[in-house]
Amino acid sequence: MEFDADTAVRSAAQDAAGLVAAMPRLVLEARRIAASVHHGLHGRRRAGTGENFWQYRRFMDGEPSSRVDWRRSARDDHLYVREREWEAAHTVWIWPDLSSSMVFASPLVWETKRDRALIVAFALAELLVRGGERVGIPGVMRPSASRRIVEKMAESLVHAPSLPQSLPPAFSPSPLAEVVLLGDLWSPTREVVASLAGLSSSGAHGHVVQICDPAEETFPFSGRVEFREPETGATLTIGRAETVRAEYVARVATHRDTIRHEAERRTWSFVVHRTDRPASELLLALHARMSGGHGAVPPREGASEEAGHAA
Repeated sequence: MEFDADTAVRSAAQDAAGLVAAMPRLVLEARRIAASVHHGLHGRRRAGTGENFWQYRRFMDGEPSSRVDWRRSARDDHLYVREREWEAAHTVWIWPDLSSSMVFASPLVWETKRDRALIVAFALAELLVRGGERVGIPGVMRPSASRRIVEKMAESLVHAPSLPQSLPPAFSPSPLAEVVLLGDLWSPTREVVASLAGLSSSGAHGHVVQICDPAEETFPFSGRVEFREPETGATLTIGRAETVRAEYVARVATHRDTIRHEAERRTWSFVVHRTDRPASELLLALHARMSGGHGAVPPREGASEEAGHAA
Protein backbone atom coordinates (compact mmCIF):
# COMPACT_ATOMS: atom_id res chain seq x y z
CA MET A 1 0.00 0.00 0.00
CA GLU A 2 1.11 3.55 -0.70
CA PHE A 3 0.67 6.64 1.44
CA ASP A 4 0.63 10.16 0.00
CA ALA A 5 0.60 12.86 2.70
CA ASP A 6 -0.18 15.63 0.20
CA THR A 7 -3.21 13.72 -1.05
CA ALA A 8 -4.47 13.24 2.50
CA VAL A 9 -4.10 16.97 3.27
CA ARG A 10 -5.86 18.00 0.06
CA SER A 11 -8.65 15.53 0.79
CA ALA A 12 -9.16 16.95 4.29
CA ALA A 13 -9.29 20.51 2.92
CA GLN A 14 -11.85 19.49 0.32
CA ASP A 15 -13.93 17.76 2.99
CA ALA A 16 -13.98 20.92 5.11
CA ALA A 17 -14.93 23.11 2.15
CA GLY A 18 -17.65 20.67 1.16
CA LEU A 19 -19.06 20.69 4.67
CA VAL A 20 -19.29 24.48 4.74
CA ALA A 21 -21.07 24.51 1.38
CA ALA A 22 -23.52 21.76 2.38
CA MET A 23 -24.35 23.06 5.87
CA PRO A 24 -27.38 25.27 4.96
CA ARG A 25 -29.02 22.35 3.14
CA LEU A 26 -28.30 19.95 5.98
CA VAL A 27 -29.77 22.34 8.56
CA LEU A 28 -32.99 22.70 6.57
CA GLU A 29 -33.26 18.94 6.03
CA ALA A 30 -32.70 18.27 9.73
CA ARG A 31 -35.42 20.72 10.72
CA ARG A 32 -37.82 19.13 8.23
CA ILE A 33 -37.19 15.64 9.57
CA ALA A 34 -37.40 16.76 13.20
CA ALA A 35 -40.74 18.44 12.52
CA SER A 36 -42.06 15.35 10.74
CA VAL A 37 -41.40 13.05 13.70
CA HIS A 38 -42.08 15.50 16.54
CA HIS A 39 -45.85 15.18 16.41
CA GLY A 40 -47.01 12.47 18.79
CA LEU A 41 -43.68 11.94 20.52
CA HIS A 42 -43.81 11.99 24.31
CA GLY A 43 -41.30 13.61 26.63
CA ARG A 44 -38.37 11.60 27.86
CA ARG A 45 -38.24 9.99 31.27
CA ARG A 46 -34.78 10.25 32.78
CA ALA A 47 -33.11 8.78 35.82
CA GLY A 48 -32.23 11.00 38.78
CA THR A 49 -33.56 12.41 42.02
CA GLY A 50 -37.31 12.55 41.28
CA GLU A 51 -39.84 10.80 43.48
CA ASN A 52 -41.26 8.29 40.98
CA PHE A 53 -39.76 4.88 40.20
CA TRP A 54 -38.21 4.70 36.72
CA GLN A 55 -36.27 1.47 36.25
CA TYR A 56 -33.85 -1.07 37.69
CA ARG A 57 -30.35 -1.24 36.23
CA ARG A 58 -27.26 -3.34 36.92
CA PHE A 59 -25.01 -2.23 39.79
CA MET A 60 -21.64 -0.93 38.52
CA ASP A 61 -18.21 -1.26 40.12
CA GLY A 62 -17.29 1.81 42.13
CA GLU A 63 -20.82 2.70 43.23
CA PRO A 64 -21.61 2.80 46.96
CA SER A 65 -23.18 -0.44 48.16
CA SER A 66 -25.97 1.60 49.80
CA ARG A 67 -27.48 2.07 46.35
CA VAL A 68 -28.13 -1.65 45.86
CA ASP A 69 -31.77 -2.72 45.99
CA TRP A 70 -31.30 -5.99 47.87
CA ARG A 71 -34.90 -7.09 47.46
CA ARG A 72 -34.72 -6.94 43.66
CA SER A 73 -31.17 -8.35 43.64
CA ALA A 74 -32.28 -11.42 45.61
CA ARG A 75 -34.35 -12.62 42.63
CA ASP A 76 -31.33 -13.63 40.52
CA ASP A 77 -27.54 -13.63 40.40
CA HIS A 78 -26.96 -9.91 39.76
CA LEU A 79 -27.01 -6.75 41.87
CA TYR A 80 -29.46 -4.00 40.85
CA VAL A 81 -29.86 -0.31 41.59
CA ARG A 82 -33.28 1.31 41.85
CA GLU A 83 -33.37 4.48 39.71
CA ARG A 84 -35.90 7.29 39.95
CA GLU A 85 -36.97 9.96 37.51
CA TRP A 86 -34.89 13.06 37.14
CA GLU A 87 -37.04 16.15 36.69
CA ALA A 88 -34.33 18.62 35.63
CA ALA A 89 -32.67 18.85 32.23
CA HIS A 90 -29.50 16.86 31.77
CA THR A 91 -26.87 16.78 29.05
CA VAL A 92 -26.83 14.71 25.88
CA TRP A 93 -23.46 14.66 24.13
CA ILE A 94 -23.76 14.01 20.38
CA TRP A 95 -20.66 13.08 18.39
CA PRO A 96 -21.03 13.13 14.57
CA ASP A 97 -18.02 11.56 12.87
CA LEU A 98 -16.93 13.99 10.13
CA SER A 99 -13.67 12.28 9.18
CA SER A 100 -12.76 11.71 5.55
CA SER A 101 -14.12 8.16 5.52
CA MET A 102 -17.60 9.59 6.06
CA VAL A 103 -17.46 11.55 2.78
CA PHE A 104 -18.45 8.52 0.77
CA ALA A 105 -21.54 7.66 -1.22
CA SER A 106 -21.69 4.73 -3.61
CA PRO A 107 -23.85 4.80 -6.77
CA LEU A 108 -26.47 2.96 -4.70
CA VAL A 109 -27.35 6.09 -2.68
CA TRP A 110 -27.52 9.86 -3.10
CA GLU A 111 -26.29 10.97 0.32
CA THR A 112 -22.89 10.63 1.99
CA LYS A 113 -22.48 9.08 5.41
CA ARG A 114 -21.30 12.48 6.68
CA ASP A 115 -24.46 14.22 5.55
CA ARG A 116 -26.62 11.51 7.12
CA ALA A 117 -24.74 11.75 10.44
CA LEU A 118 -25.15 15.53 10.55
CA ILE A 119 -28.84 15.49 9.62
CA VAL A 120 -29.61 12.95 12.34
CA ALA A 121 -27.42 14.79 14.89
CA PHE A 122 -29.17 18.11 14.18
CA ALA A 123 -32.67 16.63 14.12
CA LEU A 124 -32.09 14.67 17.33
CA ALA A 125 -30.76 17.81 19.05
CA GLU A 126 -33.85 19.73 17.95
CA LEU A 127 -36.15 17.11 19.48
CA LEU A 128 -34.13 16.89 22.69
CA VAL A 129 -34.05 20.65 23.25
CA ARG A 130 -37.81 20.84 22.64
CA GLY A 131 -38.09 18.27 25.42
CA GLY A 132 -36.08 20.41 27.83
CA GLU A 133 -32.65 18.79 27.43
CA ARG A 134 -29.22 20.32 26.89
CA VAL A 135 -27.10 19.20 23.94
CA GLY A 136 -23.35 19.49 23.43
CA ILE A 137 -20.62 18.24 21.09
CA PRO A 138 -17.54 16.92 22.95
CA GLY A 139 -14.57 19.22 22.43
CA VAL A 140 -16.53 21.42 20.01
CA MET A 141 -19.60 22.96 21.70
CA ARG A 142 -20.58 23.39 25.34
CA PRO A 143 -24.00 21.99 26.32
CA SER A 144 -26.83 24.32 25.34
CA ALA A 145 -30.63 24.41 25.46
CA SER A 146 -30.86 27.22 22.90
CA ARG A 147 -33.95 27.32 20.72
CA ARG A 148 -31.48 27.78 17.85
CA ILE A 149 -29.65 24.59 18.77
CA VAL A 150 -29.35 23.39 15.16
CA GLU A 151 -27.80 26.65 13.96
CA LYS A 152 -25.59 26.75 17.05
CA MET A 153 -24.27 23.25 16.35
CA ALA A 154 -23.71 24.04 12.67
CA GLU A 155 -21.80 27.23 13.47
CA SER A 156 -19.68 25.46 16.08
CA LEU A 157 -18.71 22.72 13.63
CA VAL A 158 -17.92 25.14 10.82
CA HIS A 159 -15.67 27.25 13.08
CA ALA A 160 -14.05 24.33 14.92
CA PRO A 161 -10.23 24.19 14.53
CA SER A 162 -10.63 20.72 12.99
CA LEU A 163 -13.53 18.52 12.00
CA PRO A 164 -14.65 15.83 14.50
CA GLN A 165 -12.77 12.64 13.76
CA SER A 166 -13.76 8.98 13.87
CA LEU A 167 -14.02 8.78 17.66
CA PRO A 168 -14.69 11.51 20.25
CA PRO A 169 -11.88 12.96 22.37
CA ALA A 170 -11.33 11.45 25.78
CA PHE A 171 -13.65 13.10 28.28
CA SER A 172 -15.66 12.07 31.32
CA PRO A 173 -19.40 12.68 30.90
CA SER A 174 -21.52 13.02 34.02
CA PRO A 175 -23.10 9.79 35.30
CA LEU A 176 -26.46 11.38 34.47
CA ALA A 177 -25.37 12.33 30.95
CA GLU A 178 -26.11 10.44 27.76
CA VAL A 179 -23.77 9.98 24.79
CA VAL A 180 -24.74 9.40 21.15
CA LEU A 181 -22.03 8.31 18.70
CA LEU A 182 -22.83 8.65 14.98
CA GLY A 183 -20.13 7.28 12.67
CA ASP A 184 -19.07 4.46 10.42
CA LEU A 185 -16.88 2.94 13.19
CA TRP A 186 -14.29 1.63 10.73
CA SER A 187 -11.48 2.45 13.16
CA PRO A 188 -9.60 -0.61 14.49
CA THR A 189 -11.86 -2.62 16.77
CA ARG A 190 -9.61 -2.12 19.80
CA GLU A 191 -9.78 1.68 19.39
CA VAL A 192 -13.58 1.66 19.24
CA VAL A 193 -13.78 -0.60 22.31
CA ALA A 194 -11.32 1.59 24.23
CA SER A 195 -13.39 4.68 23.42
CA LEU A 196 -16.58 3.02 24.66
CA ALA A 197 -14.83 1.91 27.84
CA GLY A 198 -13.63 5.44 28.56
CA LEU A 199 -16.96 7.12 27.86
CA SER A 200 -18.92 4.64 29.97
CA SER A 201 -16.52 4.55 32.91
CA SER A 202 -18.36 7.37 34.70
CA GLY A 203 -21.67 5.51 34.48
CA ALA A 204 -23.08 7.59 31.62
CA HIS A 205 -25.58 5.89 29.32
CA GLY A 206 -24.97 5.84 25.60
CA HIS A 207 -26.07 4.87 22.12
CA VAL A 208 -23.74 3.75 19.34
CA VAL A 209 -24.88 4.11 15.72
CA GLN A 210 -22.84 2.63 12.88
CA ILE A 211 -23.74 4.50 9.69
CA CYS A 212 -22.86 2.50 6.58
CA ASP A 213 -23.20 2.84 2.84
CA PRO A 214 -24.94 -0.24 1.37
CA ALA A 215 -21.81 -0.97 -0.69
CA GLU A 216 -19.85 -1.31 2.55
CA GLU A 217 -22.30 -3.98 3.64
CA THR A 218 -22.46 -6.08 0.47
CA PHE A 219 -19.05 -5.42 -1.19
CA PRO A 220 -20.50 -5.42 -4.75
CA PHE A 221 -17.11 -5.18 -6.47
CA SER A 222 -15.59 -7.46 -9.08
CA GLY A 223 -12.58 -7.48 -11.37
CA ARG A 224 -9.53 -5.29 -10.84
CA VAL A 225 -10.34 -2.57 -8.29
CA GLU A 226 -8.15 0.01 -6.58
CA PHE A 227 -9.32 0.95 -3.10
CA ARG A 228 -8.15 4.15 -1.40
CA GLU A 229 -8.15 4.72 2.36
CA PRO A 230 -9.65 8.23 2.54
CA GLU A 231 -8.04 9.32 5.80
CA THR A 232 -4.44 8.38 4.94
CA GLY A 233 -4.47 8.22 1.15
CA ALA A 234 -3.14 4.63 1.20
CA THR A 235 -4.19 2.51 -1.77
CA LEU A 236 -4.75 -1.21 -2.27
CA THR A 237 -5.26 -2.87 -5.66
CA ILE A 238 -7.03 -6.23 -5.87
CA GLY A 239 -6.94 -8.16 -9.15
CA ARG A 240 -10.23 -10.04 -8.62
CA ALA A 241 -12.21 -8.23 -5.94
CA GLU A 242 -14.99 -10.81 -5.92
CA THR A 243 -12.60 -13.41 -4.48
CA VAL A 244 -12.29 -11.53 -1.16
CA ARG A 245 -16.01 -10.77 -0.72
CA ALA A 246 -16.73 -13.62 1.70
CA GLU A 247 -13.71 -12.79 3.86
CA TYR A 248 -14.64 -9.10 3.86
CA VAL A 249 -18.22 -9.78 4.96
CA ALA A 250 -16.99 -12.12 7.71
CA ARG A 251 -14.52 -9.56 9.05
CA VAL A 252 -17.18 -6.85 9.08
CA ALA A 253 -19.50 -9.17 11.03
CA THR A 254 -16.76 -9.96 13.58
CA HIS A 255 -15.89 -6.27 14.00
CA ARG A 256 -19.53 -5.36 14.46
CA ASP A 257 -20.30 -8.21 16.85
CA THR A 258 -17.41 -7.17 19.10
CA ILE A 259 -18.61 -3.56 19.24
CA ARG A 260 -22.19 -4.68 19.90
CA HIS A 261 -21.05 -6.96 22.72
CA GLU A 262 -18.94 -4.25 24.34
CA ALA A 263 -21.78 -1.72 24.07
CA GLU A 264 -24.49 -3.99 25.41
CA ARG A 265 -22.47 -5.26 28.37
CA ARG A 266 -22.21 -1.61 29.43
CA THR A 267 -26.01 -1.26 28.94
CA TRP A 268 -25.42 0.97 25.91
CA SER A 269 -27.48 0.42 22.78
CA PHE A 270 -26.04 -0.41 19.35
CA VAL A 271 -27.72 -0.04 15.98
CA VAL A 272 -26.61 -0.25 12.34
CA HIS A 273 -28.09 2.29 9.93
CA ARG A 274 -27.68 2.15 6.15
CA THR A 275 -27.82 5.33 4.10
CA ASP A 276 -30.33 3.79 1.70
CA ARG A 277 -32.85 3.90 4.57
CA PRO A 278 -34.72 7.09 5.59
CA ALA A 279 -33.03 9.34 8.15
CA SER A 280 -36.35 9.58 9.98
CA GLU A 281 -36.20 5.82 10.62
CA LEU A 282 -32.95 6.18 12.57
CA LEU A 283 -34.21 9.28 14.38
CA LEU A 284 -37.31 7.45 15.60
CA ALA A 285 -35.25 4.43 16.68
CA LEU A 286 -32.86 6.62 18.65
CA HIS A 287 -35.65 8.58 20.30
CA ALA A 288 -37.40 5.35 21.27
CA ARG A 289 -34.22 3.99 22.87
CA MET A 290 -33.58 7.22 24.73
CA SER A 291 -37.19 7.61 25.86
CA GLY A 292 -37.81 4.04 26.90
CA GLY A 293 -34.88 3.48 29.24
CA HIS A 294 -33.02 1.13 26.91
CA GLY A 295 -31.03 -1.32 28.93
CA ALA A 296 -33.51 -1.28 31.82
CA VAL A 297 -34.18 -4.57 33.55
CA PRO A 298 -37.69 -5.84 32.74
CA PRO A 299 -39.94 -5.91 35.81
CA ARG A 300 -41.24 -9.09 37.42
CA GLU A 301 -44.81 -9.86 36.46
CA GLY A 302 -47.27 -8.65 39.06
CA ALA A 303 -45.01 -5.93 40.52
CA SER A 304 -47.49 -3.05 40.49
CA GLU A 305 -45.09 -0.15 41.03
CA GLU A 306 -43.02 -1.27 38.03
CA ALA A 307 -46.01 -1.46 35.69
CA GLY A 308 -45.88 0.86 32.75
CA HIS A 309 -42.14 1.54 33.06
CA ALA A 310 -40.69 -1.51 31.33
CA ALA A 311 -38.38 -0.93 28.39
